[in-house]
Amino acid sequence: MSRAPNRRALLVGASATAAAAMLGGCDRLGNAEWFRRTLKTGEDANMFVQRLLMDDATLAPEYAEADISPWFKPNGTEDPPDKDYKALAKGKFAKYHLEVGGLVEAPLKLSLAELRKLPARTQITRHDCVEGWSAIGKWTGVPLAELLNRARLKPEARYVVFHCADTMDQGNSLEGGGDGEGTDEVPAGNANPSMTKQSGSGESRKDSGGQQASEDTAASGGSPVRYYESIDLVDAFHPQTILAYEMNGEALPISNGAPLRLRVERNLGYKQAKYVMRIEVVESFAHIGGGKGGYWEDQGYAWYAGI
Repeated sequence: MSRAPNRRALLVGASATAAAAMLGGCDRLGNAEWFRRTLKTGEDANMFVQRLLMDDATLAPEYAEADISPWFKPNGTEDPPDKDYKALAKGKFAKYHLEVGGLVEAPLKLSLAELRKLPARTQITRHDCVEGWSAIGKWTGVPLAELLNRARLKPEARYVVFHCADTMDQGNSLEGGGDGEGTDEVPAGNANPSMTKQSGSGESRKDSGGQQASEDTAASGGSPVRYYESIDLVDAFHPQTILAYEMNGEALPISNGAPLRLRVERNLGYKQAKYVMRIEVVESFAHIGGGKGGYWEDQGYAWYAGI
């Protein structure tokens, strides 16, 4: 099968096109919240170029069965140590329920069995990690749009926040966070030395899925910080954005995010949140965590990670 186009190179090479479009005026973009933010900061430059060049429904490349990687790296957190999660996993997630709330008219609470009965999508896509590795996997799950439509968003809804099972330590750089899989990787162009050596730690910890971090937080009297991530409604309603419960035709392994992981295929790997427990629809994420839209974004990562 032919090699997929390098969309990152396309976006970088399209800067002049984006500038020309801005000069020519674009009512559609001018009314968008993310575009107005672009005028204030360079944070959303990648978002501007990607969404200028692509329709909201433009698909990420999909592959054939023969292209599936023999091993899909379970980066970072591979087995959350949190007691509630352990109990769910021991029971094969029979008692698991996904909650969908926040700015919705009809909050949802669905078991894994109920989620599996909803319309599903299967896609074979490439996961691009900021550490420099890629892998192709086959994912099956419920489209996020299906859940949001059932929940009926309120008019002020702007973002979808994913609250996850694994406990993190806000004060330390851990192997157990970013890439949506719990890793201490630093996105290219956003390197921050303080992310790998922070006060109180000195070095990045490499414990089992954040176990030591959870214990240290409890011992110091601090509140546990759960991993979280967020996307806007454009990505939320994209046809390839799914909550996957299967990988390569089998139940999603714990190491890869069971019982549910987010797949938002036009974004880098650290947006693909694992161990999703609860979905919250919000107007702003300023009040959640450090207010930057995600656990690793609070540490300095870019919120938008489109490729």
